[in-house]
Amino acid sequence: MNKTTTFTVAYHQFLLPNGEPDGALPPLADDTLALHALYRNMLFTRLYDERAVNMQRTGQIGTFASSLGQEAIGAGVGLAMQPSDIIAPSFRESGALFCRGFRVRDLLLYWGGDERGMSNPDVGDDFPICVPISTHTTHAAGAAFAVKYRKEPRVVVCLLGDGGTSKGDFYEAINLAGAWNLPLVFVINNNQWAISVPRAMQSKSETLAQKAVAAGIPGIQIDGNDPIAVNHFVSEAIEKARRGGGPTLIEAISYRLCHHTTADDATRYRSDEELEAHRQYDPVPRLKAFMTQRGIWSDEQETQLLTACKEEIEQEVKHYLESEPQPPASMFDSLYAALPGALIQQRQALQEKE
Repeated sequence: MNKTTTFTVAYHQFLLPNGEPDGALPPLADDTLALHALYRNMLFTRLYDERAVNMQRTGQIGTFASSLGQEAIGAGVGLAMQPSDIIAPSFRESGALFCRGFRVRDLLLYWGGDERGMSNPDVGDDFPICVPISTHTTHAAGAAFAVKYRKEPRVVVCLLGDGGTSKGDFYEAINLAGAWNLPLVFVINNNQWAISVPRAMQSKSETLAQKAVAAGIPGIQIDGNDPIAVNHFVSEAIEKARRGGGPTLIEAISYRLCHHTTADDATRYRSDEELEAHRQYDPVPRLKAFMTQRGIWSDEQETQLLTACKEEIEQEVKHYLESEPQPPASMFDSLYAALPGALIQQRQALQEKE
């Protein structure tokens, strides 16, 4: 018997670009402390990104990926998670990692080429930054299977970019998530560009959220520049998964106001007019405007927060710059439980040169 299936993809937004409400608001909109936490995370992330880009330009770290214009996704996801949950990030989720306990010094160590930055003992089972596109999606599915097998009340949250949805790893991961009803939430940062390839050339699919249909899981679109919407719907998806309700795929519509990384020159493939047109959707001034309109944010609070964030970042930068580098022979430390003889000889030879 043939069966025809139809589907719709819902789109959700609570705040307009000017910060005014767009219809009924969720309870989060009345939680002043939660809104302040969202805003602080976004502003802190933006200031960190700015400092890190400057450090890369002066040779103090390696290639760096900024999240300029996409801070609502990291903040909204990170603050929606419980400490026991597990995050599987790509490389543009600094805000979420700050929520998870990673420090500026840790991320700078990582971008400076030191893997100790991803081994912070306070971050539980969180996965490290994943630069290869979408390879971490199957890792997230494996972790979610382990959580379900052990009957643990935990959820895995996997973040990726729009370009990652074109990879086979992604399709395998969402298929496993659906077939096994895993406690897994996928959040796609659709920032419109996979390096130099625009969204329209990446996939003929009208939305990226509808790719969930083939996996038999719910898929929705949200305004990824609306931090209230991001936090609300990611929180809903996480708690549904925690209750045994299975996975969800969320496409967060955003825009990359920066280069892909510091190794990229977006002016070669993107017009200034397009970039300027998207600045009006910037999530940081949007939430600030909403809080100001509600009388829960002032210029004085803004000044105090800017000062506090900059001071904290500078202290962390100082700690990073004063960190002792690892000896070259440490590259062998985590390869095997017991090193093979050939590698033992190589390590000894390297230690002698040191």
